Amino acid sequence: MKRLTLLTSGLALVAGMAAANDDLITQMDNADQWAIQTGDYKNQRYSELDQINAENVGDLQVAWTFSTGVLRGHEGSPLVIGDTMYLHTPFPNIVYALDLANDGKIKWKYEPQQDPDVIPVMCCDTVNRGVAYADGKIFLHQADTTVVALNAESGEVMWEVVNGDPSKGETNTATVLPVKDKVIVGISGGEFGVRGSVTAYDMNTGEQVWRAYSMGPDEDILVDPENTTHLGEPVGENSGTNTWEGDQWMIGGGTTWGWYSADMDENLFYYGTGNPSTWNPSQRPGDNRWSMTVMARDIDTGMAKWFYQMTPHDEWDYDGVNEMILTEQEIDGEERKLLTHFDRNGLAYTMDRVSGELLVAEKYDPAVNWTTGVDMDPESDTYGRPAVVAQYSTEQQGEDVNTTGICPAALGTKDQQPAAYSPKTETFYVPTNHVCMDYEPFRVSYTAGQPYVGATLAMYPAPDSHGGMGNFIAWDNINGEIKWSIPEQFSVWSGALATAGDVVFYGTLEGYLKAVHAETGDELYRFKTPSGIIGNVMTYMHEGKQHIGILSGVGGWAGIGLAAGLTNPNDGLGAVGGYAALSDYTALGGQLTVFTLPD
Repeated sequence: MKRLTLLTSGLALVAGMAAANDDLITQMDNADQWAIQTGDYKNQRYSELDQINAENVGDLQVAWTFSTGVLRGHEGSPLVIGDTMYLHTPFPNIVYALDLANDGKIKWKYEPQQDPDVIPVMCCDTVNRGVAYADGKIFLHQADTTVVALNAESGEVMWEVVNGDPSKGETNTATVLPVKDKVIVGISGGEFGVRGSVTAYDMNTGEQVWRAYSMGPDEDILVDPENTTHLGEPVGENSGTNTWEGDQWMIGGGTTWGWYSADMDENLFYYGTGNPSTWNPSQRPGDNRWSMTVMARDIDTGMAKWFYQMTPHDEWDYDGVNEMILTEQEIDGEERKLLTHFDRNGLAYTMDRVSGELLVAEKYDPAVNWTTGVDMDPESDTYGRPAVVAQYSTEQQGEDVNTTGICPAALGTKDQQPAAYSPKTETFYVPTNHVCMDYEPFRVSYTAGQPYVGATLAMYPAPDSHGGMGNFIAWDNINGEIKWSIPEQFSVWSGALATAGDVVFYGTLEGYLKAVHAETGDELYRFKTPSGIIGNVMTYMHEGKQHIGILSGVGGWAGIGLAAGLTNPNDGLGAVGGYAALSDYTALGGQLTVFTLPD
C-alpha cells in the first residue's frame, strides 16, 4: 500500500508539472495573446500577428487608455490571457486585471502593503518589469522581494514567500520565469554589496526547490567542477571563490535582475549576472567570478552546465543581466541552436547555447572604446577575454583619478530594455544608449544596507557623432554587424516588438511610440504618449482586431532625475546630469495606451 501511495503521488506530481508547463506553452503559442513578458521562452519578442502591417500601420489610432494611478518609471508590459489584461505598476506594485470584453472594467486589483523604506534601497528608480502567468496564477515579485501567487480569476493570494532582505540591500525590479512546475526569480542590490542568486520556488506551494548563488563555494553556486564548463573547459574546484580576495565574494554583487529565457528541449534556462561589488576595481583584485557571466542551468536542479564571463574584473559597472535571445540559425554552413546577447559592455555575443561555444563577439556601437575587441583564438591564453585599453581602464588610472571619455557609460550600450528578433528577416532590433562617461573610483567600506558603490560618474552623449544619446539599430548576429541605425535624441529605453507584418515598434524617452519598417528602418508611424516611454511594446488580438499596447511613464536609470526629483548632476549614479534636458520634453505619468486600426 505504501509503495502504491508513493507511486500514485509521483504520478500526480509529474502530471501537475506537465499541466503547469503545458498551460503556459499553450497560452504562448496563441499569437492572439501576450502570455509572457518576453513574448515566448526564447525572448524573441516577436508576434505572428500581421493585421497591422507596413502598408497600414500609418493609420493607427488610439483605441483606449488606462491610468495606473502611479508615477515613477513604468517598465515591462501588460499580459493578455483570453479576455483579461493583467497590468502592473512600479512601487507599490499594484496589479490590475482588466476585462477586455467589458470596456476594460477592473475585474480585481491587488495592492501589496510594502514598507516605503524599501524605496531608497532601490538603485535606479522603483521600477518593476511585470507580472507572469502560468497554471491559472499571476506571479508578482514585489520590490521588497516578496514573491506572490495570485488567482488569475479572483486576485486572491494563493501563496507568498520572501526571497530576500531589504535591510541588507536586497530588493527586486525584475519579472519571474514560470517554467515547468517552478517559478524562477532573481535579486537586485549589487550597489549594496549583496550576493546575487537565482531561486526556484514550487509553482503550487511557494516552497523553495533550489537556490544558485553567483559566487561562492561549489555547493552554493551549484557547480560540478568537472562537468560545468567555461569556453569548453571544466571550471575546476572553487571557481566561485578563487578569483576573489579572502571572503569578499560574500558581498560580491553578481545580482540577477535581468531577463530569463529557456530551451525546453535542452531543459536549460539562461540568464546573466551583474557587476561585482564594489565599483572600485582596486578593492577587489582578480576576475571576480562569476559576476558579469552568461549562465546556462538545468531547470529542475539549478546545476550549471556552462558559464561565459564577458567582462572579467569589471571596471565600469557593465552588468551582464541583459536578455539572452534564442534562435535556430545557420552559421558556417551548419544549423545550430544559438544564443544572442547584447551586453552592457557594448559587445554583442553569439554563442552555441548547448555547448557555450563563443562564435561572435563584436561592438554594436562604433563609439565603444574601452576595449579593442575579444580574443577569438581558442589556442590563445586570453581566449574569450576582451583586450582593455589602458587609457580607459579605471583601475590602471588609479583611485581618486577621474578617467574621462569612457564609452559606453555605466548604463551600457544597452541596459535591460529588451531587443526583438524577427525569424522572418533573421534580424535583431536593438534599443541602444549612445552615451559615454567620466569615472572616478574611491575607497569605500561595506555596511549592510548602505550603498557600496565606490565611484562617482558623469554621463554625456558620445562625441563626434550625431549629437544624440541613442540609436535604434538592426543587427546581424551571424556577421556581427549593424544593418541600419536610427539616431535618437535620447537613449532608447523601451523594449522593442517585431511582427510578421514587417513592422518593428519601439518607444522613446520623450514619449513617442514609433513604428519602422523591419527591412529598411524607415519610419512609418509615430504618436506622442503622455509621458516618456521605458515600457516594452506588446500586441494582442481582441474581437477580430489587432492591438498594440505600451506603458508610458518616464523613469528608470535614464529618467531617475525626473522620477525622483533629483538635480545634482552626479546623482542617480551619474545619470541626472546626462539626461537633464529630458525635462524639456516630458513629465511624470503612468498610463497604458492601446492602439488599433480604424474600422
